[in-house]
Amino acid sequence: MPVFRDSGFKGEIAWLGMVPAGSGLRAVPSDQLDLGFGGVAGERHAGENRASCVRVRNLHPEGTEIRNTRQLSILSEEEMAQIAADMGLAQLQPEHLGATLVLRGIPDLSHLPPASRLQGPDGVTLTTDIENRPCVLPGREIEKDHAGFGPRFKRAAENRRGITAWVERPGRLVVGQVLSLFVPDQRAWAP
Repeated sequence: MPVFRDSGFKGEIAWLGMVPAGSGLRAVPSDQLDLGFGGVAGERHAGENRASCVRVRNLHPEGTEIRNTRQLSILSEEEMAQIAADMGLAQLQPEHLGATLVLRGIPDLSHLPPASRLQGPDGVTLTTDIENRPCVLPGREIEKDHAGFGPRFKRAAENRRGITAWVERPGRLVVGQVLSLFVPDQRAWAP
């Protein structure tokens, strides 16, 4: 019996990009990305392992080598539109958010169950981790191009910042490609 069920939802890739290693948070747009087990080669969050950061300091001392579940940053086109509206902007650019991919068509993307799978037609498979909580770094990028709007980001992005993910099966992502959503076939935790 499968442990993942096809949710029936599909997300079209509306945008792709990568944040070059050693740079700030701003992503560089691309029409396609080749993914290996370590994510996108040369990307800021690439690698099968990473040094732990403040997000997991209650589990590991900062700098401890851990598995990299933050290889990719996935955002929802619909949620980005809501963030922009709440900020008073006509549009929010994925580049400012350090996005790897922006999907359209999957509702409530920021709250997908961890361990869900997004699978492309060639078998490329992304495993979702958890919500990527808003921080001040995207606001700083927004502020560079839209003075006065950067500080509005963190509050507007609450519950809409997208998710982090890692590569389960390598392959190619292409703008316009459709990814199928598979979710864990289990009930919600209820202690």
